[in-house]
Amino acid sequence: MNATDPVLQDDQSSVVAAFRYRPGRPAEAVDVRSLPARDPAQDGFVWIGLKDPSDELLECVGAQLGLPSKAIEELISPHRRPKLVEYSNCLIVVAITLGMKELRPVFGNTQLVIGPGFLMTVRRGSNSNYLELRSRLENSPELLQRGSDYVASELLDLIVDQYLVSLEQMEKAVETIEQQFLIRGFKESDVRRIYRLRRDLLRIHTAVTPLAELCRRLSRVGLAYVDEDSRAYFGEVADRISRTSEFIGSLREALAFAFEGGLMIGQMQQTDTTRKLAAWAAILAVPTAVAGIYGMNFKFMPELDWHLGYPMALALMGGVCGFLYWKFKKAKWL
Repeated sequence: MNATDPVLQDDQSSVVAAFRYRPGRPAEAVDVRSLPARDPAQDGFVWIGLKDPSDELLECVGAQLGLPSKAIEELISPHRRPKLVEYSNCLIVVAITLGMKELRPVFGNTQLVIGPGFLMTVRRGSNSNYLELRSRLENSPELLQRGSDYVASELLDLIVDQYLVSLEQMEKAVETIEQQFLIRGFKESDVRRIYRLRRDLLRIHTAVTPLAELCRRLSRVGLAYVDEDSRAYFGEVADRISRTSEFIGSLREALAFAFEGGLMIGQMQQTDTTRKLAAWAAILAVPTAVAGIYGMNFKFMPELDWHLGYPMALALMGGVCGFLYWKFKKAKWL
């Protein structure tokens, strides 16, 4: 598709927003098929938001923005990890987005293309939107005047907010499991649930953590299209991601402690049951032994001809069993 070819009608829904922001002027809607010439010093920047775009649409918009072919290929390629790629006239930042569905993580990705006088966001597999952020920035023109790199840092900060919202839901699930384990121990289904949660947290940690290093690079390295004034904002985002990683680690440790606690409770219950069985076995061994001896029916046995022999045998067995019961009860085995 050439730059002059019209965008397909089916791709119109993929263009979430396309505005031009110039100092002292209200936001101006632009057509991605014919973007205006841009002078960052005078004309501000163009912010284009795309959601699940087709390859043809990306090629068209990329050509309008003057992106190199390698950059367009990078935008079309799928991404599973955060990534930072620098080209001759643009900078591409890939961030993994996170959502929750029935307490299971749902991953997507957002690509931020920062260039001279433009910012393009490409979202895939994400149900979130940036309307609230866009509205807040439009109501504060002095923030938009900081440029596309500042808006990119705000977008990354919003993605971190989405991380925290999802992790707070998982934290509630972890607390529920901890309470269940402490109250009733654990079952096989609970063990599987813990494994699933720890596995999901590991996947989230793998997707989130690398973004912190990319933001630190944006805050420290003199990359093109990231002004020195905007680097501090990326540093703040990096710090928030680091704290988010620590939060993920604490949730995983909480699950490990819950499992260990439930396992210890189960072992204590088993030990208590074993003690009770051993105590009752010792108590019942006395009448069993006496009855077994007298059940052998030998002719010459003590007290066979004594009319009080039978009551005395029962009394002896009862007395010994009572004494053993008292001793085990005192030792808290019963």
